[in-house]
Amino acid sequence: MDAKDVAQFLRSNPQFFDQNPQLLETIYVPHPHGGRAIPLTERQIVSLREKVKLLEARLGEFVRFGEDNDAIGEKVHRLSLALLGAGDFASTANALYFHLREDFTVPHVALRVWGGALTADTIEGSPVAAELQDKAATMGAPLCGPAADNAFLPWFGEAREHIRSIALVPLGQTRTIGLLALGSEDPQRFFAEMGTLYLRRIGELSAGALAARK
Repeated sequence: MDAKDVAQFLRSNPQFFDQNPQLLETIYVPHPHGGRAIPLTERQIVSLREKVKLLEARLGEFVRFGEDNDAIGEKVHRLSLALLGAGDFASTANALYFHLREDFTVPHVALRVWGGALTADTIEGSPVAAELQDKAATMGAPLCGPAADNAFLPWFGEAREHIRSIALVPLGQTRTIGLLALGSEDPQRFFAEMGTLYLRRIGELSAGALAARK
């Protein structure tokens, strides 16, 4: 009989230690964190403690995620109120810039809106090449990743030399009316695998507010 046979026997006979309780005190196994031998019952206690520590760590992560989501939700709420209170396109754009910079700590923001009455003498109404409009229209959802060689990087002007990661948020659901670009010097601020739920919500709020005032 080898180790596999013993393991199979114990799995097939879960009542074995109930019928032979004295073995639990007389069988010694190696301690998982040292060379000394300990009773089987103590080894089970050690395993349970390790599982408890793992569960506590996971619970701590869930709590932190929940707190982070609550904080972001509050920021989105403040942005929503600011956009609702804006009286015209300029004040709407300024509210968007302010909250993204101050509340969300996004250092660089570029906004372009097309297909409306905005004049080309505004930054937001600057002409956008048809190729870039098509890119924005086919995104379908916010995109995040490295800034290098990104087609929208020139929108950041002189700051583009310092931007290492970028998030692109298309504006509009049935029809794309513009694009919101967020830039950061931190290469990990906007990465390809990050969640984009709140970016999507910010895009929807911004699109609705801007479309009503352009």
